[in-house]
Amino acid sequence: MFDYVIVGAGSAGCVVANRLTEDPRCKVLLLEAGPRDTDRWIHVPLGYGKLFSRTDINWAYESEPEPSLNGRRVFTPRGKVLGGSSSINGLVYIRGQPEDFDGWGIPGWRFADLLPYFKRAENQGRGANAWHGVGGPLEVGDLPDRHELCDAFVAAAVANGIPRNDDFNGEKQEGAGYYQATACKGRRCSTATGYLRPAGKRPNLRVEVNAHATRIAFSGKRATGVEYRQDGRLCSVTASREIILAGGAFNSPQLLQLSGIGPSALLAQHGIPVVHELPAGEALQDHFYVRTFWKCNKPITLNDDMRSLFRMGRIGLQYLMNKRGPLTVSAGYAAAFVRTKPELKRPDAQIYFINFSTAKRGGVLHTHSGFTSSVSQLQVESRGSVRIASRDPFAPPAIRYNYLATENDRRVMVDGLKLVRRIVNTPPMRDYVAAEFAPGASVQSDDEWLAFCRETGDTVFHPTSTCSIGRVVGADLKVLGTEGLRVIDASVMPAVPSGNINAAVIAVAEKGADLVKEGAR
Repeated sequence: MFDYVIVGAGSAGCVVANRLTEDPRCKVLLLEAGPRDTDRWIHVPLGYGKLFSRTDINWAYESEPEPSLNGRRVFTPRGKVLGGSSSINGLVYIRGQPEDFDGWGIPGWRFADLLPYFKRAENQGRGANAWHGVGGPLEVGDLPDRHELCDAFVAAAVANGIPRNDDFNGEKQEGAGYYQATACKGRRCSTATGYLRPAGKRPNLRVEVNAHATRIAFSGKRATGVEYRQDGRLCSVTASREIILAGGAFNSPQLLQLSGIGPSALLAQHGIPVVHELPAGEALQDHFYVRTFWKCNKPITLNDDMRSLFRMGRIGLQYLMNKRGPLTVSAGYAAAFVRTKPELKRPDAQIYFINFSTAKRGGVLHTHSGFTSSVSQLQVESRGSVRIASRDPFAPPAIRYNYLATENDRRVMVDGLKLVRRIVNTPPMRDYVAAEFAPGASVQSDDEWLAFCRETGDTVFHPTSTCSIGRVVGADLKVLGTEGLRVIDASVMPAVPSGNINAAVIAVAEKGADLVKEGAR
């Protein structure tokens, strides 16, 4: 018998498992559908590109055909391994803007309430201050190396009136500068590394891998246990206190629906008895993402390195010997958080910059010297859904992003892309440009830019809000209308924060663990 059963050992689940087992009297079982995080490429920062289509450690979902994207399906990788998506993501550390959390309007969930958890989680390589903490499980630090293309991008952004910002997670997010990453000494720090590995030594924590949860068991409205498949066997486990779902924005609502918590019409469609009707799976939000590609007139990009056996060998040695060089780069190198209209009170777009280019993320690099600059909207209005497509718990859910559903969402993307073109064509960035590879100079009008978005845009892997506070869970993260059941992961966020979400998920999990502890007193 366990006190708590946690479903999902990802960005949130590892945090909750660590914090709950700090009390030696508390017995916790952590279930993970994927394997242990032993693959070497998980721990090499640039190795994320090799993990995109690895179905052994990646759910590798696809969306339903998206009408706003000309009927294209959007490939959607999510971590299926200890550490979850924190083991396969791009390592970028961004918290979001205070207005994001304040705008949720949930008592206890304002930015001032979450800042202590951001700080508690963090071991900031620059040291502690009013915004940052040291001594936490999550390593956060500067990238080991600067790059002349990134320096040129930042300088060109500043020339366009965008302030220089050396800390996107400090007093303000707006500006141009380098990202920080969840890495230390050239190695990824996932929540499996930072949180679970230390907790794994505790006798009151049991971790089961390759354990795919199939159903939550209920007695009336009380959650009592979890059924799961492991090595071909159907297993069941009970919890004396709570079941905690930490499967993320796709898998948590899917498991709720399979277990009778969801829209009654959907459950009836699949012959699932209703335990309690809730809009689980509705209101999905994500950041839409569009890339522009540029040919570089100097052989200084990663594309050039990958064409030379000598340079590839040098990169490998540089990493093995000193934990430096291109293999330490995260999915973003430099960035700018910008206002697409000057009258706005805060940034509404994120511009990514990276010193390589590839037609397909995780695919082969372009044969020319190239770099990429991309745009993602920050305060998204469009909402989609996650719904079971079958009673089969091994069948993927039906994901509908519904990108570009509002006029403002479309405008921000178009204005952001036009700003990218201005920045790249401003000295000193312009001095590195041989040509605009995509979309190309023929794209000029707003309609042409929007068509480019529809043809090429996709996810930047920040899904949230499918079990949000106030709709599916309360401010204490307990599932409304039930007992003994909580959700602690990205799905509880009422709206997607402004930027990469892993840092916010970890802060939510830190606070969620405290809420569980308070409820046990």
